[in-house]
Amino acid sequence: MASTIITVKSNGSLKIQGDFEIVDITGAPYGIEGREIISICRCGLSQNKPFCDGSHKGHFEHEAVAFDLPVKN
Repeated sequence: MASTIITVKSNGSLKIQGDFEIVDITGAPYGIEGREIISICRCGLSQNKPFCDGSHKGHFEHEAVAFDLPVKN
């Protein structure tokens, strides 16, 4: 079974790797041309949203450390 891994990078993007598809709000797929790794913008500064273009460098701070969410009610 193929898996998808999403890595939250400190001071940067979300790295998605594996078997995945990215679609817009209407369900139309983005043409990612067979890529198996892609980065999604978290800072809002990318000129290529939703994809990361590196604009976050020096402008976005978030230390990515895993934690448990509270139990969903």
